[in-house]
Amino acid sequence: MDHPQLHKCSDATVTPVRTTIHFSIADKVGALDECLAAIKSMNISLTRIESRPSKTSEWDYDFFVDFDAANVEQVSQVSSSLERLSKHVHIVGTGGASGVAATSELPDSSPWFPRKLVDLDTFADKVLEMGEELDADHPGAKDAVYRRRRAEITQIAKTYKTGQPIPHIQYTQTEIDTWTTVFNKLTTMFPSYACREHQYVFPLLIQNCGYGPSAIPQLDGVSKFLKDCTGFTLRPVMGLLTSRDFLNGLAFRVFHSTQYIRHHSKPLYTPEPDVCHELLGHVPLFADPAFADFSQEIGLASLGASDADIERLATIYWFTVEFGLCRQGDQLRAYGAGLLSSFGELEYCLSDTPEVRPFEPAKVALQKYPITHYQPVYFVAESFKDAQMRVREFVNSMDRPFSVRYNAYTESIEILDSKEKVIRYAQSIKADMLTLVDALDKLA
Repeated sequence: MDHPQLHKCSDATVTPVRTTIHFSIADKVGALDECLAAIKSMNISLTRIESRPSKTSEWDYDFFVDFDAANVEQVSQVSSSLERLSKHVHIVGTGGASGVAATSELPDSSPWFPRKLVDLDTFADKVLEMGEELDADHPGAKDAVYRRRRAEITQIAKTYKTGQPIPHIQYTQTEIDTWTTVFNKLTTMFPSYACREHQYVFPLLIQNCGYGPSAIPQLDGVSKFLKDCTGFTLRPVMGLLTSRDFLNGLAFRVFHSTQYIRHHSKPLYTPEPDVCHELLGHVPLFADPAFADFSQEIGLASLGASDADIERLATIYWFTVEFGLCRQGDQLRAYGAGLLSSFGELEYCLSDTPEVRPFEPAKVALQKYPITHYQPVYFVAESFKDAQMRVREFVNSMDRPFSVRYNAYTESIEILDSKEKVIRYAQSIKADMLTLVDALDKLA
């Protein structure tokens, strides 16, 4: 849950320290209130609170808190106070509050969101769960070598900045062998289970991006290929982002991707997204124009959205981009990456066992879902374009007092909150319409 209360520093010469702290609490009456009261007693205003069920059995909820502190010392004071009231407290991001001024055009109740591509750099270390932080039941939890390797790869992601080439990872033979097992198993299933768009793009990835059983493709080359196809790019990430930050990235046609790989002891199982999930499940569809448009539609809807709407959009994302089915001819096919990267659920989702429902965003947004076992319900899209239009209709019902558009020329977000901006946008549409009419005339 996000509780945005954007504020400005009264002294323009003082740059507040924008900080993110992650902590866990047990589900008892007043536990969260005590933590928030401790922060409030220091005269600190929160800019966001997000919660999610904890992945550990010991604690019930993990919280991700953003606030602007006066200085580094105050950050330490907040951390110390929380340590007395909660567990697993750690500071996951600090820095100057860049972007605060950009919120001046928004209503006071609207949360900050990235306006330029470079703003995504602020997400680099704001992750709820690092790549090396493994739960006790993770296959690699007790493997010290594996944990050190994951930590090494996540640190590479932490240093990445917009505009830089994505760092190459020199994968070990053990990691390549794990990829080989996954690649060979899934590619035998794709012809029978994957949607036609995925099957069309996959040979192009083999031809252009080094896809194959003997090597793990590098994100940099794959990202350049996607850029040429649809304008989407990949960005390395340290671990699990909040729903808001992850969806915000899609608005810029940026997909945050992990680079580490699952543990070699169970190559056909992973409890979290890894490079196999990203490259085999997500990437092929991001090369399809209609799917890219649909994904960006969800991202644009997330910019400045309320806490409740972020939760609904994240649920729609879950049942489409991650676990979506589509109708192609008289057959159902999988297009969700969570299905296309899991041989077990890929077979299960198209069996007679789960319930299948038509894709209606207003209903999908309210559907509860498990994260530790196969989905009992799947939703079927008639096409990616149809799904995009349905999501657009759903977005119109959201409680957001402004509209936004993505300017592909400047790779920035424009808020359509004035007559001048709307007129300028209309003029650009008029120019596109003239081009369309001219093209139709010549075809005729």
